[in-house]
Amino acid sequence: MVEIGYKLSCEEHGAPDLVCNARQAEDAGFAFAMISDHYLPWTTRQGESPFVWAVIGGISQVTAELRLLTGVTCPTVRIHPGIIAQAAATAAAMMPGRFALGLGSGEYLNEHVFGDRWPPAPVRIEMLEEAVEVIRLLWKGGVQNYYGAFYALENAEIFSLPEVLPPIYIASEGPISASLAARIGEGFINGGASAEESLIVFRKSGGDDKPAYQEVSVCWAESEEVGRMTAYEQWPIAANKGELNRILPTPAHYEQLATMVTLWDVTEDIPCGPDPERHIKKIEEGIRMGFDHICVHQIGEQQQAFMEFYREEVLPHFQ
Repeated sequence: MVEIGYKLSCEEHGAPDLVCNARQAEDAGFAFAMISDHYLPWTTRQGESPFVWAVIGGISQVTAELRLLTGVTCPTVRIHPGIIAQAAATAAAMMPGRFALGLGSGEYLNEHVFGDRWPPAPVRIEMLEEAVEVIRLLWKGGVQNYYGAFYALENAEIFSLPEVLPPIYIASEGPISASLAARIGEGFINGGASAEESLIVFRKSGGDDKPAYQEVSVCWAESEEVGRMTAYEQWPIAANKGELNRILPTPAHYEQLATMVTLWDVTEDIPCGPDPERHIKKIEEGIRMGFDHICVHQIGEQQQAFMEFYREEVLPHFQ
C-alpha cells in the first residue's frame, strides 16, 4: 500500500501557517506530513525558518490522525544528539504513535552558523551513526554516560519518555548513507537526488521490509506558465547537482547560484500547473522505483488551493 504525504516547508512558511497547513493537510486526506528543519532558508526570497520543534508542538494540538516526521533533522553539529533525543521524545509523547524522527547528515548552510567546522561527507556520516547511538542510549531511560569519538554524555537522563519510542528514519542520497539507513534505521528517506540508486542499495543492504519515503516537488498553479515561474523564483535549488546543496554557507550564495540556471533547469522534473495527470505521473514514478511513501512538496504560497486540488483530483487515484 502506498501512502501520499504533504511537505511542510519551514523555509517557505511561518510557524502559524505551518500549523494551519498541517491541519488542512489532514482534512484533505494526506496520510502523513514531513517537516523540514532549517536554521536558514535556502534563499532570502523563501523568507522563513521557524524552530521546528516549537512548530511540531503546535501541530500536535491541531491534528488527530496525521502522522508527522522530521524531514530531516541533523543531530550532529548545530544541535547535540542529546538535545534531539529529548526533543523527539517530547514530540512522540505529544503525538502518540504518529511521530517519527527523520535524521540526516545536514547541510553547511544550517550547521556552520555557530562557528563549527563542517567536516567532509564520510566524517559526517560517521557522526550521524554515533548520534543515533547516543539518541537510542538516552531513550533507554536512566542516567547515561557516554564518551565517543564525537559526543559525550555525563549524568544525562531523559525523564519525559513516551510510552512508545518513535522510529528513526535515515535520509540518503548516496550509497554509503543508504547502506547506513538499512543498518541502523527503521526506514529510509530520499530528498529526490539519486533516488532509485539509493533505494536499491537500501533494499539490498537489509532494508527489504522497511518503509521508504521519497520527497517530490510540484507547483500547482492556475496555469503551467505561472507554476513554472513560481518554481523558478521560489525553489531554484532544484537545479543544483551533486554536493552543491551541502557545501554553500549562506542564502546569498544560493541566490548567486540561481542566476546561473534557467527556468528549464529548475522545472524540468517538477510538474507545474493544474493538469492532474502530470502530478499523478510524478508520484507514480516514485512508486515504480519502489517507494511506498511519497511526500509532495507544493512550492510557493498556494497551499490551500493545492490541497483542494489534490483532494479532488490526485489523491482519489491512489485510494
